[in-house]
Amino acid sequence: MLAKAVRAIDAAFQVLLATLMAVMVVCVTWQIVSRYVLGNPSSWTEELARFLLVWIGLLGGSYAFRKRMHLGLDLLAERLSGRPLAIQHRIVNCAVIFFAAAVLVGGGAFLIDLTYDMKQYSPALGVPMAYVYVCLPLSGIMLIIYALLALVEGPPPSRPDRDNVSV
Repeated sequence: MLAKAVRAIDAAFQVLLATLMAVMVVCVTWQIVSRYVLGNPSSWTEELARFLLVWIGLLGGSYAFRKRMHLGLDLLAERLSGRPLAIQHRIVNCAVIFFAAAVLVGGGAFLIDLTYDMKQYSPALGVPMAYVYVCLPLSGIMLIIYALLALVEGPPPSRPDRDNVSV
């Protein structure tokens, strides 16, 4: 049951990220066409592309963490095995949960509340900035879910020694 729910979350996340990326490509393409072909640059496309890039970066980072493709230093993990690797795996994922909860969810919720109370709107699109900042707690929640799943799944299997791999 858990595996089915995780697959559904992953699939929905993939669709969301692909959609955001497609919208950003269309947006940037229209910006180029309107600037260089029509000679009248669109005022809203640059701002939308910037907001989409932030959303893709934060949400994509959460998804990359799930797929164990996120940038990380694995020098220590590569040298560990057995119980020390399991302990290191737990410490890292607990640190990720703490960071995501405190900074992304807590700080993001504070930022959303602040910009909502101050009635800040984006200059070109006119949307409340609170909507733009929703990606902070959303990516934090996804990171927490994925770190909890990593704790349940355990450390990844050991990789073969890189020195012994022939190219």
